[in-house]
Amino acid sequence: MEFKSGSGWRCCYDPETGLYTAEIGGGTNHHLYEITKEIYELVDDSDDEGSKKRIFTGRHLYMTVNDRCGPPYTVVLDSDYKKYCPWTTTVVSGEIWDDDITDAAVEMFASEANNREQRRAKRAEREKKAEREKKADT
Repeated sequence: MEFKSGSGWRCCYDPETGLYTAEIGGGTNHHLYEITKEIYELVDDSDDEGSKKRIFTGRHLYMTVNDRCGPPYTVVLDSDYKKYCPWTTTVVSGEIWDDDITDAAVEMFASEANNREQRRAKRAEREKKAEREKKADT
């Protein structure tokens, strides 16, 4: 794995999977992203704020927040985040948002638009599974 890092961010390129991923923060204020090769090539430790802005344009995979503005919480936007980012350590903070709330947030917030396709597919899978289970129970 190849890494780039700066103040408060780190990016990874995994040549085995071809994935580019990134993290901002750590511990109980932590965000994980899937990024593009272009973003990876542009991030630079001499421009931490610009690098963070570029990373924020990636696909948000996971976040945990404990900012003292409310109760801590964790949002798993892509349940495969550990497969994408095996190189990082995540710490769950507070309650984990359930799938319905996460789906609603992804649909509502423009910043999560690049998660909609993945979340909609996962929701369709959950609904089909629930329907099969309901039929099996009757």
